[in-house]
Amino acid sequence: MAFHQAEVAHHADWRVEVAHPTPAGNLIPDAVVLLANGSSAFVEIDRTMSYARLIAKLERYEAYRSAPASGRGNAARTPRSHWQETYAGPHLDRRFPVVLFVFAPAPRRTAPDTREAAFHERARNIQSVNYKLTVATTTLPLLTKTGAGKAVWRVVGKAQGEERRLLAALPKAR
Repeated sequence: MAFHQAEVAHHADWRVEVAHPTPAGNLIPDAVVLLANGSSAFVEIDRTMSYARLIAKLERYEAYRSAPASGRGNAARTPRSHWQETYAGPHLDRRFPVVLFVFAPAPRRTAPDTREAAFHERARNIQSVNYKLTVATTTLPLLTKTGAGKAVWRVVGKAQGEERRLLAALPKAR
């Protein structure tokens, strides 16, 4: 609802738990959303996953991004990977979708802001983060209070600060 209210995405532009093939098995994001600017974002809502499973999921995103091209292509274009066929558009004009983690409250778990900070410490050590993958986080309380169109997203990465950014101001993956 926060995305719809901020006019960042329409409520009908969400797909949940869509399987994406990787060499290591399927990647199943909690959701994929088509944003108002025409790009897509993967959304993970975390309440109870261990940090090890969250990092493993992030590594699965890298495997999906790095998967070799499939298919034969044709005279007009070379073969493309699954993510390029699905999200890049006809001329490869879009980068790999941003990966958004939303940390939600859960019984018997640490507070969402504490989990978010701990995730940042662990995820910034993954080589592809902040280079091949753009990963940003927020907490559900902040997202619902402030809105998806405001500066609620923290970018994961070695050179990133603690400031929160607008969704539209997130860096693009290379």
